[in-house]
Amino acid sequence: MRRITSSWAPLLLSLLLFFLVSSEGEVPMAPMQRTEQETLYLVIQDVVGKRWNGSQLYPDPCGWTQIQGVSCDLSDGMWYVTGLSIGRLLDSSLECAEDAAFSPLLFELKHLRRLSFLGCFSSHRQTTIPSRQWEQLAGSLETLEFRSNQGLVGEVPANLAQLTRLQSLVLVDNSLSGELPRELGNLAQLKRLALAGNRFCGYIPASLGSNMAELLILDLSRNSLTGSLPSSFGDLASLLKLDLSHNLLHGSLPPELGSLRSLTLLDLRNNELSGVLAQAHTLHRMVSLQDLLLSDNPLGGSLSEVQWENVANLTTLDLSRANLSGAIPESIAGLKRLRFLALDNNRLSGSVSPKLATLPSLTGLYLNGNNLTGELGFSDEFYRRMGRRSAFWDNPYLCHGSVGMPTGVEQCKQAQQTSNPQDVAAYDGNPDQSSSMLTSFVLPASSTSAWRGVGVQESVIALLLVMFWRRS
Repeated sequence: MRRITSSWAPLLLSLLLFFLVSSEGEVPMAPMQRTEQETLYLVIQDVVGKRWNGSQLYPDPCGWTQIQGVSCDLSDGMWYVTGLSIGRLLDSSLECAEDAAFSPLLFELKHLRRLSFLGCFSSHRQTTIPSRQWEQLAGSLETLEFRSNQGLVGEVPANLAQLTRLQSLVLVDNSLSGELPRELGNLAQLKRLALAGNRFCGYIPASLGSNMAELLILDLSRNSLTGSLPSSFGDLASLLKLDLSHNLLHGSLPPELGSLRSLTLLDLRNNELSGVLAQAHTLHRMVSLQDLLLSDNPLGGSLSEVQWENVANLTTLDLSRANLSGAIPESIAGLKRLRFLALDNNRLSGSVSPKLATLPSLTGLYLNGNNLTGELGFSDEFYRRMGRRSAFWDNPYLCHGSVGMPTGVEQCKQAQQTSNPQDVAAYDGNPDQSSSMLTSFVLPASSTSAWRGVGVQESVIALLLVMFWRRS
């Protein structure tokens, strides 16, 4: 008789137990406290609708009949709910009803670590974030998210600061309003704070920074925040991304921001900031900076105020509509990692360095709407490579001397005199076609017509002489 190997033994044992239990008409259940299970059913039912019958659909929510969006962990031999995500993330996800409500029973799930609501609370039935009982989850909750809930209104409760283990607080694209509670600064373990896309107003609390050394991402964009950037931001030693775009902030960069040596993204677009380039010494110290976005601010000043070689890791530089003047320094062409450069709609003057075309990673160049002068020294291959991802129009005294013909830029007079319209018309954009013949010397059109006339006369005279000779 062949012996059963040790690798097959556990599988056969599991199958034997399954058939034994099934023969008695019972479904194998994982251990779970009844109160925990009933609380889970009621919490979900308040959000997805009263017709949802969890006990029948999911008799073992952490075992054989798992619920999409519900996570469980074993503790002391029992199942406990550790994660709850409600909203249409996947086809099988729990979908919120129009009359979805936030159940206070949720605070009875003492082991909950992750809680998320996506598109649950619509404008048809407004609701608020509970202002009490969060302390009951202080020992467990690490992630709290409310995303795309247009019916989620009111202020951020200061009581959230009692979630001392919280690492991620995401309240994005809701209808929350009021001032940001200064108590949020007590969340010392927070790594991500995203409050974008709401209706928050008032100043940014100085407490955001003084006690949040582990924070990696701070996103307060798309609100109505006012005042200046707090100097306490300089204490965010671990910060990687700072997004304050689309607010009503004014003033300049506090010098303390120069301490953010790990910062890779600084997005301050669409504010009322000024004098940022004059604080270039602050930017120079941000040695890890990759994306610098300052467009749509009345910055003023000149690009030459910045020593661009000190921010050599830049990949994106957006200074559009920033009231800048002066020339474009050649040092910008030394940013070898630069992929996107937008300096459009300023008051920049002077010539455009052809060295910009040598940037190996450049995929977007926008210099339109300035007072730039002289000839664009870019090759036809450059225009072909950039395509519609470049713009130079609305520079009245800028011209080009290439076949590429950038949109909205006149051809230089010298190029007009030395180019053949037929050759230009024959150019089909083929990168293999040489452009040298297009710049070679050719006769003017009037001279060409005259020489053609002389050739016709000589042919007629020769023909008459032949006919006369034959007759004679």
